Amino acid sequence: MNKEGISINSVEAAQMEEIVAYVRTARQHLFPSLDHHIIPRDLAAFEETYITDSDGIFLEARDQVGKLIGTIGMLSYDGRFDHLDFQNQHVTEVVKLFVDPSYRRQGLASRMVHALRGIAASRNIEMLYLHTHPFLPGAEDFWTKQGFREIITSVHAGFETIHMACSI
Repeated sequence: MNKEGISINSVEAAQMEEIVAYVRTARQHLFPSLDHHIIPRDLAAFEETYITDSDGIFLEARDQVGKLIGTIGMLSYDGRFDHLDFQNQHVTEVVKLFVDPSYRRQGLASRMVHALRGIAASRNIEMLYLHTHPFLPGAEDFWTKQGFREIITSVHAGFETIHMACSI
């Protein structure tokens, strides 16, 4: 337990169902225009993506009574964006950062990013990649404060997308 009794821990297989449900609900709030009947590949294959893959991990934040209040994940970057060239670096993608609205603006997201960076460093990952969107309030500023820099902005799946990266 850390600040105010909040703990940040790796998700284990026994918690997958709760975590996937939480993340799907968060996605519905962040991206209401998406078809939420379609389960994203990483969530459908949660164990393979985040637990058994050597580059994957999913972290959860819980309050002092065990309520799930935040998530962040890291998975193998699959090279799906042709306009990004990481020149054979060991790169993982940061995904699904979400903090319960009642716990925002208290440093929890920064703590989760810091924990994820430590894990990436211990796994000899060279770079963290992510993408975000201008319509997510404060997202680009947050990631910039975490040491990420913009690589390029493009349109992907109908959304203006800001691609960012940070060396470990």
